[in-house]
Amino acid sequence: MNIAIIPARGGSKRIPRKNIREFAGQPMIVHSIQTALKSNMFDHIIVSTDDEEIAQVARNAGAQVPFKRPAHLSDDFTGTVPVIAHAITWMTENIATVTNACCIYATAPFVIPEDLIIGHQLLVDHDADYAFSVTEYAFPIQRALKKKADGKLEMFFPEFYNTRSQDLEEGLHDAGQFYWGSAEAWLSQKPIFSSDSIPVMLPRTRVQDIDTYSDWERAEQLYYLLKR
Repeated sequence: MNIAIIPARGGSKRIPRKNIREFAGQPMIVHSIQTALKSNMFDHIIVSTDDEEIAQVARNAGAQVPFKRPAHLSDDFTGTVPVIAHAITWMTENIATVTNACCIYATAPFVIPEDLIIGHQLLVDHDADYAFSVTEYAFPIQRALKKKADGKLEMFFPEFYNTRSQDLEEGLHDAGQFYWGSAEAWLSQKPIFSSDSIPVMLPRTRVQDIDTYSDWERAEQLYYLLKR
């Protein structure tokens, strides 16, 4: 079976209660749950949380919260892969064997059902470990600059100083929205960013990281603009 897993712990620091803070008229996590439901791709939509308030919001939106996430997977240092592996293990031991699982972030209001459908198809067609959302950098990464200890600048890649921008290879980055993976890849805790992963390309207009209050404001403005 295919399952969606939405990790949503209660202890977010930079934006407290970020996962259930109101975004465009409803708790943030509800956007991810609704998209998962509309995609019709999942036998179960699971929210992995250590927080009862988040759990109740998730249940009210149509997701399942069949277990409480253990404390050792709910701190500031635990990565995504162990959390998803835990959920897959629980579901396999208590419900049915998981074939593929899609991690959808609780703060991904721009993900759409079509993205999830495409991601699953790419995962299966390419026999990949993972298929996840990416987008292109807005500027050539080979022209990136860094500040030195003396306050002056230098290029990360000075060998490209005289290369025309149109001749530089396009750089991509994680869009931070969703990660399809085979159960085997998640349980083996294979790295997501590897040559065994396939990209699901998203336009930059539907990608916004949400880590600060200014990110949040920008994301809401973009959300309403896209809706119009």
